[in-house]
Amino acid sequence: MADAAMTKKIREGRGFIAALDQSGGSTPKALAQYGVQESEYSGETEMFDRIHQMRTRIVTSPAFTGERIIGAILFEQTMDREFEGKGAARYLWDEKGIVPFLKCDKGLMPAVDDCQLMKDMGDLDALLSRAVEKGVFGTKMRSVIGGANRTGIEANVAQQFEIGARIAAHGLVPILEPEVTITIDDKAEAEEMLRASILEHLDAWEGEPLMLKLSLPSVDDFYKPLIDHPKVLRVVALSGGYSRDEANAILARQDGMIASFSRGLSEGLSAQQSEAEFDATLDAAVQSIHDASVAP
Repeated sequence: MADAAMTKKIREGRGFIAALDQSGGSTPKALAQYGVQESEYSGETEMFDRIHQMRTRIVTSPAFTGERIIGAILFEQTMDREFEGKGAARYLWDEKGIVPFLKCDKGLMPAVDDCQLMKDMGDLDALLSRAVEKGVFGTKMRSVIGGANRTGIEANVAQQFEIGARIAAHGLVPILEPEVTITIDDKAEAEEMLRASILEHLDAWEGEPLMLKLSLPSVDDFYKPLIDHPKVLRVVALSGGYSRDEANAILARQDGMIASFSRGLSEGLSAQQSEAEFDATLDAAVQSIHDASVAP
């Protein structure tokens, strides 16, 4: 059973979920956006040290608090590290009032039927047990829909719910993330198939309410039936390649949907900024994403 105070924060909190879960493949891009080039570190160990420095700077900033941010998604290595001498997940909740989540997937399989399922997650149960011990509330796992292919979308959603049930069995709240690629020509048709499949699987879901992380929809309020569903704790949006301003503008039109942005959150932050400049830039980003999440 998930922590009651954290559940209340996620269900009722006015704010958004920060995605700080860039993994091995996306870390060099995230660091480059932050102003740290690949020539400035050598090997994976140094790379992950540098990204942890960036995340620590974000999380410990006075702009990063539970007043506007209700949750944060951590990469596995971040969960195993510390912020200011305290385990990352416990620091988020105890010091910031922010509910900690863990990215638990291991990346994507090659596309089949226009969709990419998740790779084998290895000893998932051991990871989930460790997450519970470290004070994590829930998990997030991403797969990708690259076309309006009913077979591929059904396989995608079925895998999300199947693994979601394993996660829920540990008392964690799963965030299912079947991402629709925003640049495909048949995005609206793919979203129709996705929504129908999710609703069908929700009818068979027997656990505590879960969460969904979805691409911003082509039609405003398209995901309202999922947002209002009694088996859904919260529906959050990924920025999916939109700039922060674009994503905020679309999100502000979605009743009940809140942000869970990664690149959109860190946009404009730089390793070269002074602490005052960094905090001011982050504060403006947090405020804009918060405002879009609580609109109208």
